[in-house]
Amino acid sequence: MRYFALLTLGLLLTVPQALAGSGHAVHQDGAIISPADAAKTASFDILAAHAHRDGRTVTFHMTTSGVAGADTPLPAGELAGAPVLSYVWPTSLDPAMVGFEGKTGILALAATSHPDFDDTPLYDEDGDGDPANDGSKWHSHWVVLTPTEACGPGALGVRDIPEGETPAMPATWPGLPLFLDSPGFSPLFDGPEIRINVAFADAEAVAGAAYDGVTSALRVNANVHAPLLCVTDVFDIASGDLSLPGRIE
Repeated sequence: MRYFALLTLGLLLTVPQALAGSGHAVHQDGAIISPADAAKTASFDILAAHAHRDGRTVTFHMTTSGVAGADTPLPAGELAGAPVLSYVWPTSLDPAMVGFEGKTGILALAATSHPDFDDTPLYDEDGDGDPANDGSKWHSHWVVLTPTEACGPGALGVRDIPEGETPAMPATWPGLPLFLDSPGFSPLFDGPEIRINVAFADAEAVAGAAYDGVTSALRVNANVHAPLLCVTDVFDIASGDLSLPGRIE
């Protein structure tokens, strides 16, 4: 079994401020700007989060103060207790936009790395002919987040699918008992920037949607049971308070 969940709402960070710097997404019009913090791991220290639309395609960007994607989790050797690292864009889009049951939580795009399990059974990220050994390679997910008090006060987790229930799922749902999709959009890295190009069936419905940027660490429950995976650390939130101030234009 492979699992994913993320985010806490209780963490407040420094108020964002304007930055000068490189020609990456930090300078894109409408980007959520976040101050550099030398106390954070550089590859997860957010300088800017941005999303923009070109027809049916939305490009989600995140710029960090270090090399994005440079740090991946050390394997635990088994699923129980397995670590996950992530770059996440929470949005205001209804989950039905990508094929989930509608009005079921917060739809978020995520890029994750987790060497102890592989939850993209349709894709062979490392090109070795085996689609089941690629968990450590950065890959994308859609997830639906809901309040999960069992992960801690004010925490969010990926919505479970209770036994016997059959909510709507995207065509590329990997079959796990979670509101988690493995759509196959490749995370692209360029020095301090990570970006993911995402195609939507209804381009106009995406326009004006709100978003934010988050970097976080997670860990699979030692009992491999609900809550399946909880946040162990939130490295940075682009807005400082998860207020989703960005708009997809």
